[in-house]
Amino acid sequence: MPSKPPKQQPASVKDVARLSGTSLGTVSRVLNRSASVSDKTRAQVEKAIAELGYEPNAGARQMRSGRSGLVGVLLPSLDVPFFGILAQALEQALFQNGYHCLICNTEENEENEKRYISTLIGQKVDGIIAASVATNQNFTRLSDQNIPIIAVDRSPDEIAVNLVSVDHREGGRLMAEYLLRLGHRQIGVIGAPTHSRPITLRLEGIKEALAAQGLEPVSVSLGEDHSFDTCFALARDVLAKNRPTALIGTTDIAAIGAIHAAHERGLKMPQDISVIGFDNLPQSAHIFPTLTTVNQPISLLGELAAKTLLNRINPERFAKPDLSALSLQIVERDSTGPAPKTL
Repeated sequence: MPSKPPKQQPASVKDVARLSGTSLGTVSRVLNRSASVSDKTRAQVEKAIAELGYEPNAGARQMRSGRSGLVGVLLPSLDVPFFGILAQALEQALFQNGYHCLICNTEENEENEKRYISTLIGQKVDGIIAASVATNQNFTRLSDQNIPIIAVDRSPDEIAVNLVSVDHREGGRLMAEYLLRLGHRQIGVIGAPTHSRPITLRLEGIKEALAAQGLEPVSVSLGEDHSFDTCFALARDVLAKNRPTALIGTTDIAAIGAIHAAHERGLKMPQDISVIGFDNLPQSAHIFPTLTTVNQPISLLGELAAKTLLNRINPERFAKPDLSALSLQIVERDSTGPAPKTL
């Protein structure tokens, strides 16, 4: 019986150093994504790693550095386009800086969030980025473990100081003030989910802008489920009872639901009714009519949240990012126009 060929040993750091013509220290700095390596040397080492098929030992790396290279990302939903875009931006920014992320979908459930936090602590993550479901005590456990936490988009009270977000109240004011400039005075609001802090802040901004003109929304209809079907039903009810000249969707999903409800009633946009949303999702430019919306820089939001966490993890290596770029702008499209003279 022929003997089995000897099992090939996996490549080591020494093999990488030998093939690349560099030192063990240089290879280590490349693996740890240190900035103190020239582009030419880094390319040599990365080429050797690829040729040898070298796989760093995560356990050994953690023992040497005290870090796992893992970041937990807690998001309330992945089937909502906003959070899908945000998740991709977070993952890419972390990966480009040498970190891998564990994305956890809490499904807007506080108990799920609590269980995921336990799992992430067990995985010895270096930090956590979270769009938390609710104001709760879940995150105090992370503080007790000295695990850095960054809130993105929304925050429990405990970590509000570490929040990376746009100004949602200002976003609400922008939507209302834009419609007021077009002459609208009968403005309704639909949206979801009711427990989301960004949604309540946008509603506050809307009411503030209307109150400054001695007005208030003719109707406010918020639902628990942030879906097209729920928002379509909300808009349908509003239009059946007391039709406003304009509808504000607290998100693009809500606004697109409103557009479909208006189509169902045979209303023309913007001649009969105007609709505005918030987020500037890709879908907003492809619905008919195209949706006027507030542009929220979602990908930039994810990138800056990741960089803020990296700065907290290792301030010597990662600079604190400038969050002032997280501004909001109206994107004017075909779903809004001057208020009709008569209903």
